[in-house]
Amino acid sequence: QVQLVESGGGLVQPGGSLRLSCAASGFTLANYAIGWFRQAPGKEREGVSCIGSSDDITYSIESVTGRFTISRDNAKNTVYLHMNSLKPEDTAVYYCAALFSRSLRPEDVDLWGQGTQVTVSS
Repeated sequence: QVQLVESGGGLVQPGGSLRLSCAASGFTLANYAIGWFRQAPGKEREGVSCIGSSDDITYSIESVTGRFTISRDNAKNTVYLHMNSLKPEDTAVYYCAALFSRSLRPEDVDLWGQGTQVTVSS
């Protein structure tokens, strides 16, 4: 079965850290650009970070630059989102996605994961 499965979400205090994982099954993750998106209650889904397939070039939106890092481990068929210095405004459901190209546009998504909740609160 072709799917992406996220894990690693949870409740964390402001200033804390989490590492999200996105594991692929049924296909080779290394052949795709991968993106992390998030959706907060009442807001549209937004792209957060993405990584290329062959060049591993990364891009992140300004609000997470310097705090979030995307990386991949092709041997484990997994992509990670390392999140540091978390803020309450980072609270959202986080989704990973296989992309047609390195992009943060939802219309460029080929396959979505089911999402994992991240809550930043004291």
